[in-house]
Amino acid sequence: MADVDERNSREVKENSTTVRGNKQWVRLNVGGTYFLTTKTTLSRDTNSFLFRLCQEDSDLISDRDETGAYLIDRDPTYFSPVLNYLRHGKLVINKDLAEEGVLEEAEFYNITELIHLVKERICHRDARPLRDSKKHVYRVLQCHEDELTQMVSTMSDGWKFEQLINIGSQYNYGNEDHAEFLCVVSREYGTTALNSKETEPTDRAKVKKFNIQQH
Repeated sequence: MADVDERNSREVKENSTTVRGNKQWVRLNVGGTYFLTTKTTLSRDTNSFLFRLCQEDSDLISDRDETGAYLIDRDPTYFSPVLNYLRHGKLVINKDLAEEGVLEEAEFYNITELIHLVKERICHRDARPLRDSKKHVYRVLQCHEDELTQMVSTMSDGWKFEQLINIGSQYNYGNEDHAEFLCVVSREYGTTALNSKETEPTDRAKVKKFNIQQH
């Protein structure tokens, strides 16, 4: 085991010597994990901590380890999305990472556009339960056959026709039977709308004052 550790340490030192020979490459030691990238990548945001860090005349005082890597005392797990953003300009977060953790790192490194993208992602995530919480309220409208067309055509916005049920003739008008129908309509409600007064279907039919189903 000791031989393996010694060999790995030697390989790191050899690689670091090669990296130091190429001024375009930068080695970072973030919380004990090594990251190898270029100055071009770190220079994507000229106002960021990482841009200032890799400049020849940097005003930042940063320690280096025995391999010459810059020491940064941050969580390496959350540094990966930050570095990948600097590489390709896209926000990619693994499912096991919290957006708030990435935001914390983006703010620490002062990467303006990444901060904006993560905050936008958080807002989108937090708004999803509100969209998923919409419910449907069903109402039953009773009307005669000759009122059916007008009832459907004058239905309020937001109400949707679901089902028409023929309940037969209840009244005789002269020698003609007028069939009666139950028209089932539905409307989608959000959490807020359920607690507010909504417009009833505007038709001339008799409205049953109950919901047959709400889920």
